[in-house]
Amino acid sequence: MKKVGIVMGSDSDLSIMSDAMKTLDSFGIEYDVTIISAHRMPDVFFDYAKNAEEKYDVLIAGAGGAAHLPGMAAAITPIPVIGVPIYTKALGGVDSLYSIVQMPSGIPVATVAINGAKNAAILAAKIMALGNPELMEKIKTFKDGLAEGVMKKKEKIEAVGYEQYLKEM
Repeated sequence: MKKVGIVMGSDSDLSIMSDAMKTLDSFGIEYDVTIISAHRMPDVFFDYAKNAEEKYDVLIAGAGGAAHLPGMAAAITPIPVIGVPIYTKALGGVDSLYSIVQMPSGIPVATVAINGAKNAAILAAKIMALGNPELMEKIKTFKDGLAEGVMKKKEKIEAVGYEQYLKEM
């Protein structure tokens, strides 16, 4: 199994993208993290994306504002790219979302919610789990844990009532 490449355009994206790192850690998946501005460092970015398939199974690319990084990575590398639109002060991240999700035909970027780095990591893990039974079991256990968490909340609400539950939140 190779690794996941996590790339972002700025250190200001790191607090959001750290959710991807924590999630990949929980699945035991190795990753590299780098900051490359596609606009300010185009040659460095091109080399990174061009050589990504040698090191990685999947790229997770976080970007805010113009958010060209995920789409350009997808245009250059043949491996899957998952885009994470980062919240922006100007337009609340909708600008990032539109920049990432509106790709031309033939250049797909799997796109998660604004600031959805955790879901990006889960999707990367699912992609890497294909043909990897051990990782697939971790994914199934994770999904079972989600269902158990909802059931525990449901049972507590039924036991104490909605009003009391809301007070305890």
